[in-house]
Amino acid sequence: MDPRSPSWRPDPTGRRLATIRLARRGALLAAVLFAPIGAVGMAILPAIDPIVTPMATSLAAVAGLAGVALLGAGLAPAAIGSRIDGLVVGVALGIGAPVAAVTSALIGTFMAGSALRGFDEGGRIAGQVLRSGVGGAIALSPLIALASAAWILVVRRWGGGPRT
Repeated sequence: MDPRSPSWRPDPTGRRLATIRLARRGALLAAVLFAPIGAVGMAILPAIDPIVTPMATSLAAVAGLAGVALLGAGLAPAAIGSRIDGLVVGVALGIGAPVAAVTSALIGTFMAGSALRGFDEGGRIAGQVLRSGVGGAIALSPLIALASAAWILVVRRWGGGPRT
């Protein structure tokens, strides 16, 4: 809530600030844990024709990491509840991280491809990114599950551990 809002009140407990810090740390941790998995995925997946340039590949990777970081920030406050909450958030991160990464990369490549070569070419490239991303997520699912479990353990430790 914005401090300029008429209904804003200070938080004497400090929980609001703690939640903001946890969300920031969760975003950074998600990006750090899933970046190597994305690099492995980009190394083992077949190259997409117009995206084989290092600049375009780097932009797609950064766009994918942004999606994963946003997911990590959104899920971090929910991860510090009970053990069941931690389990559910871990599953949500394991399923959501590849979806967020592929969706962000897909949007970026569609926009760039459409701007450079027209909407038909942008759509074709986006379709290739989607097919390749889904195949890569399936191939790397054990690494994704491991990274999700590590993320949950670290975020729960930062948040004060399990409450129940």
